[in-house]
Amino acid sequence: MSILPENFDHSNNIHPIEFLTPGMKQLEVSPSSTSIESSNTSSNADGVQVTCFSEVIDGVSLHFQIIFLHKQIFAWVGCSSAKLGHLYAAAPTRPNNTVSMTSIIGGASDNTGSGIARRLVLKTGMNIILACNLPKNSPMLEASAEKLLKQKIMELGYTQNKSKVLVA
Repeated sequence: MSILPENFDHSNNIHPIEFLTPGMKQLEVSPSSTSIESSNTSSNADGVQVTCFSEVIDGVSLHFQIIFLHKQIFAWVGCSSAKLGHLYAAAPTRPNNTVSMTSIIGGASDNTGSGIARRLVLKTGMNIILACNLPKNSPMLEASAEKLLKQKIMELGYTQNKSKVLVA
């Protein structure tokens, strides 16, 4: 399998590396920038909106994906790899205006992702499914990831009416 395009002319005496070099330069990431990639949002006719973005915090790349469905949010937060990680579900419960939370895949209800999911429900008033792949014992990284995720969710307007949002 070749990485060269099908229309590459092998008879013009250009070495394949010379052909690929201009494209490779476009892939370079500036180390001074804190944002790896600007936010990318797409939506379809069903009202599903997908937003992906990455940020560098203290030299660690954090990657985010937010999928907004009708009255619920699926979010993935990860660093170092694209693994799903632990999966948590949290939802507002009545009549006490509290949050019910459970671990769906891996982890326990007292892990990092569960706290983030719980606080996102309190902030948005919506059902939250959160996949969290962050390293253990990194409270500052966890706090930064949660802050960025909350900011983006609020910026995108993914909240219910203020009167319905739960009180912590």
